[in-house]
Amino acid sequence: MLTSRLFFIFLFTISLSLLSFGFYLEHVKELETCPLCAFQRFSYIAISVLALIGSIHNPIGLFRITYNILLIVFALIGVAIAGRQTWLQHLPSELVPECGPGLEYMLEVFPFGQALKMILSGSGECAEIQWQFIGLSIPEWSLICFSSITIAAILAIFMLKPERKLFKF
Repeated sequence: MLTSRLFFIFLFTISLSLLSFGFYLEHVKELETCPLCAFQRFSYIAISVLALIGSIHNPIGLFRITYNILLIVFALIGVAIAGRQTWLQHLPSELVPECGPGLEYMLEVFPFGQALKMILSGSGECAEIQWQFIGLSIPEWSLICFSSITIAAILAIFMLKPERKLFKF
C-alpha cells in the first residue's frame, strides 16, 4: 500500500532525477539554458525540497493536505512556465520575439518585478528547440511532468493514507 511517506520519497526521487537530467543536458551535452528553463528548474527544486521535507516529516491530517496543496501550487507554476515556452516554440518564426539580454544581466540591471516580467514573457532563445525525445521538446516533456505531479498531488490528498506514527510529537 502506498503511504504518504512513500509518495513523498517517490516524488523527491522523480523531481531530483529530472533536475539531474537537466544539468546533464546543460553541462555534458552543452545545451544553453534559457530563462524559462531556469524558472522551470526553480519549480522542480521547490517540489524536490518540499517532497524531501514531506518524506522526513511524514505529515498527517491537515499538514499532509498542506504539503500536497503546496506541491500543486509549485507544479502549476511549472505548468504555466513550460506551457508558455511550448507556446513560444510552436509560434511561426516571424512571430517569435527577439532574443533579449541574459538572465543574470536582467536580474542585475532591472528592478526585480520588471526583470521577472521580461523573463516570463520569453524571448527568441526560449523558442529554440535544442533537444527532442520521441518528437517532444524539453518544455513539452516538462509540461507533461508538471501536469503529472499536479494530478498525483491531487490524488494523494484524497487517496493516500498516512502511516501510523510510533511516537507522537
